[in-house]
Amino acid sequence: MRIALQPAFVLHSKPFRDTSLLVDLLTQNHGRIHVLARNARGLKSRFKNLVQPFTPLLTSWSGKSDLVYLSQVEACGVPYHLQGVSLLSGFYLNELLVRLLHRHDSHPAVYDAYQAALIGLQNKTNTEKVLRLFELRLLTEIGYGLELQKEAHTQAEIVSESFYRYDTELGFTRLLESQHDSLVFSGKALLALQRDDLQDEEDLRQAKRLLRFVLGSVLGEKPLKSRELFLEFVIPAQAGIQSL
Repeated sequence: MRIALQPAFVLHSKPFRDTSLLVDLLTQNHGRIHVLARNARGLKSRFKNLVQPFTPLLTSWSGKSDLVYLSQVEACGVPYHLQGVSLLSGFYLNELLVRLLHRHDSHPAVYDAYQAALIGLQNKTNTEKVLRLFELRLLTEIGYGLELQKEAHTQAEIVSESFYRYDTELGFTRLLESQHDSLVFSGKALLALQRDDLQDEEDLRQAKRLLRFVLGSVLGEKPLKSRELFLEFVIPAQAGIQSL
């Protein structure tokens, strides 16, 4: 198999032998792929300074197995300039994609959502909102989408004034009154998330609580390294964001 000039982003890389790299790429039409970039760390490598996160690339590769060989890389845009919280948030997005996307499953919508999220992080748009909307779209694309408009049992429309408990198997069930429970959410917050309209701080907090629970059930018990980095290097009060 030979693929030529496929738009891609580097999600993760690690050294292999003396001068090579093993690289996870998010590609526009071929999903996540694992490539060997031979001699990528050599002094005269044609890949030098290109195999970097957050840089729009055109990539070519060939091979028959789960591990293919990177044959060409060229920049096709200016790298996204992420700093501080935005940089750590970008690493968080990359780690989610490495953990949740199966290799070679095509997800063009995830690629588009990822690029839109990088633009939001670079422009210092509301970081929490950027992350929550990306998480929702990623979950939807990999088969864990949330029904945010209808109640599970009756299929009645979710209404702003009511409260709902989330169940992993069923979805959202209506409550007679609000309860102090980490899996209870207001209809207002659910509808705001469904509309991509997370302007209200309370709606944003509830969306984060919901999506963290759903992602946790999909990711399993292994912690995210990007969250550990965030807690280690960022003081919440200065960052304006409590955690990823």
